[in-house]
Amino acid sequence: MNVKSYVFDGPPRDPDTPALKMTAKQYTPVISVEGDKEGLTLLFAHCIGAHKEQWEPTIEHLFHTQAAKDDAHRVREAWAFDWQNHGDSAVLNREALKERPEGVCEPTNETHASNGRLTTLTAAFEWCAAIASFINLPHMQGHRIVLVGHSAGAAAIALTTNFVPTFAHQYAALILVEPTMVTREVFASELEDRMSAMEFAVTATSARRDRWTSRAEALTYFVKRVPWGMWDERIVKILVEHGLEDDPAGNGVRLKCDRAQESVSYPDVDPHFEGAVHLARICHTVPIHLIWGTRNDLVPEFIQDSLSEAAEGRMAASVMKIEDAGHMVVQEQPNLLAQAIADIIDRIDSVATRSKL
Repeated sequence: MNVKSYVFDGPPRDPDTPALKMTAKQYTPVISVEGDKEGLTLLFAHCIGAHKEQWEPTIEHLFHTQAAKDDAHRVREAWAFDWQNHGDSAVLNREALKERPEGVCEPTNETHASNGRLTTLTAAFEWCAAIASFINLPHMQGHRIVLVGHSAGAAAIALTTNFVPTFAHQYAALILVEPTMVTREVFASELEDRMSAMEFAVTATSARRDRWTSRAEALTYFVKRVPWGMWDERIVKILVEHGLEDDPAGNGVRLKCDRAQESVSYPDVDPHFEGAVHLARICHTVPIHLIWGTRNDLVPEFIQDSLSEAAEGRMAASVMKIEDAGHMVVQEQPNLLAQAIADIIDRIDSVATRSKL
């Protein structure tokens, strides 16, 4: 597949804070249909601690599976984005992030959009706002968009509807992969367990090794340890190639995403609360598809069930399970995930229409 890299300026969080940059990659099939206007455009948002390139095996598999499909179900192009403190975005924003120890997430309960511009002093989820700004670009007008988000990335894509006035016409579907969205009430009902899981993630991230003498040493380190040893080997190699950078001091390589920035992302739960409530508002307009791994190693079943609870107004167009995968399904089973996404794409209407649910 063809790959091009881009850098976009995100909207400023407030008048006194400089905007952060968001890096992205555009993927197109090697053999594409000239002037294709009917095909789907897929947008991908990663989980905390990941980066945009970890979607590449899934994207490449999708191009293969959809190549022979009719115009309406072919993948026209795909885009993957780095959160502003992850991957290549973290490298570009490094100096600015030193002034942002609280991370890239300032929640508010009053978020909306006006003519594609943020009208709040603080963005509910700066990454979400940056992705929405991309969708509002002239290049994206007329595209039939399918948004795919993993874990925290699922909340980010769901909340873009706050900032994209035309989402009802542009969005063909939202695909939420192991989403960590949950209502405050459900979270509070198992508060001790949820807080324990969050504290474990913060502690483990803060103590995790982040430097190696070489990429070869890093690869050997990852393949022998959980969770990386459970990943598809292509994703591990992608982590080593794209998730690491040369240490400016000449001391080998290090993670692009600073451990402190990753750590503060886990307790930023307000976008996940807002996202769960928001699903009930948009599921009658845009089909919402849920994909889970069969191994419940992070999101317990009661939270999974709550996100498709019709009695609470959250109606899922489909719920799918990926065998031999847990929360890190993107990294563990990229081909099976691609097939699940392809199955969803095959059921999308040729023209994005308002759901009859």
